[in-house]
Amino acid sequence: MTDSNQFNQKLTDRLVTYCAIDSQSDEHSTSIPSTDIQLDVSRHLVAELERIGASDVELTSYGVVLATVPATVEDAPTIGFCAHVDTAPQFNATGVKPRVIANWDGSDITYPDNPDLVLNPSTSAYLEGKVGEDIITASGLTLLGADDKAGVAIIMTMAEHLLTTPDLKHGKVRLTFTPDEEIGKGVHADLPADFGVDFAYTLDGAKRGTMEYETFSADGAVITITGTSAHPGYAKNKMTNALHVAAQIVSDLNEPGTTPETTSGRESFTHIYAQEGGSSEVTLRFILRAFEMDDLEAQAARLQAACAKAEADFPGSKVTGEISKQYRNMRYWLENDMTPVDLAREAIRTEGFDPESVPIRGGTDGSRLTELGVPCPNLYTGMMEIHGPLEWISVQDMASATRMISNLVQIAAK
Repeated sequence: MTDSNQFNQKLTDRLVTYCAIDSQSDEHSTSIPSTDIQLDVSRHLVAELERIGASDVELTSYGVVLATVPATVEDAPTIGFCAHVDTAPQFNATGVKPRVIANWDGSDITYPDNPDLVLNPSTSAYLEGKVGEDIITASGLTLLGADDKAGVAIIMTMAEHLLTTPDLKHGKVRLTFTPDEEIGKGVHADLPADFGVDFAYTLDGAKRGTMEYETFSADGAVITITGTSAHPGYAKNKMTNALHVAAQIVSDLNEPGTTPETTSGRESFTHIYAQEGGSSEVTLRFILRAFEMDDLEAQAARLQAACAKAEADFPGSKVTGEISKQYRNMRYWLENDMTPVDLAREAIRTEGFDPESVPIRGGTDGSRLTELGVPCPNLYTGMMEIHGPLEWISVQDMASATRMISNLVQIAAK
C-alpha cells in the first residue's frame, strides 16, 4: 500500500517550480509552438526525465516532450499519459509567484499582491472540504497555471515512482507533454504515431474522483466586417461604420440560453471572445460549442444568419467569415470501446471514490487524440478556479491522482 503522504512534497516542489516558469500560449502566433517560452518548461522536463531515469526522452521538432517508463511485465497494454505545459491566454500569466498555504485552517485565504481578492468556500465551493490540506495559489495578479502544470507534476511524480520501484508490475508507460493546448493546437499530426500507445489519459480534470469521456464538439469562427470610410464631418449618406455592424451582430447573438454565462450542463453556446479594429474594419472572433453535431451546426447557422442580416441592414457593409473545425466530442469514438474508461473507473475506486463522469464543457488534447485513433479519457488533478487569479489546487488531491494512475497501470498489467 502506498503511503498517503509519500508524494506530497515532490508534488509541491514540482508544481511550484513549473508554475514559476512563464509558458503562456498565443493564438495569434503562427509559430510551433506558438511561444518560445513554452519550451523553457519542455527543456526543464527533458532534463528532469533524464535525471530520474526515463528512456527514449525526446523534445520533438513540434515542441512535444516524449519519454518512456519501460515495462516490468510482458503482455500488458502500452498506456500513455498526457498533460500540457502552456497556460491560458485569458488572464495574466507572466511572473507567476506560487505560494503554499500548508495545513489550511479554514480561514479566508488572502493574496499579498491583490488585497481585494479572497478565496474561501463562498468564492470556491470545493474548498469546503479541504481544511487540513495544503493549498497552492498564486499571489493575486496572475493565474497559477495548475491548468495543466498540476497534470505535468502528477505524471512526472508517477513516472519517478515507477522508475524507482522496480517490483511494481506494469506494461510500457509513455509520457507526453504538449504545448498550445489552451489554443487548440496541442496535438500535432505526428503525435499519435510518435506517442505509440494502445490508449492514453490526459491529466487535465478537476474534482477528486472524477473522470470524463465526453467533451464539447468545437468550432471557431472569424468574422470580418468592412464598412465604408468617410470623413466624419461629411459622412451623411456616405459612411457605413463597421463598429455599428459588429454591434448588431453581437447584440443579435446575445440571447439568454445561448451564451456561456447563461448556459450549463449539456446546453450549447456561441461565445464572442475578441473584437479588433475600428470604424472601417472590424474582426470578431467566436467559439461555438455543443455536445451533438446537429446542435453545433445550428450554432453555425445562427451565426451566419446574424451576419447576413447585419450586412443587409447596413448598406455599404460587407460581412465575410470562416468557420473552422477545432475538435470533436471524444464520446463518439470511446463509446465503441470503453476499455480505457472502465480501467480508469476501477483505478479511481482504489482511492475510495465512486467514479463520477460529467461531460466537460470544454475540450482537452484527448479530444483530438481520440479522434485521431488514440482513445484518451480525462482524469482528475484537483485544479480549481482555473484561468483566473483565484486558481488553486490541493496537494492532497494531486497525491490522490498520482496514486490512482500508479494503480491504473498495475491493474492493466494483471
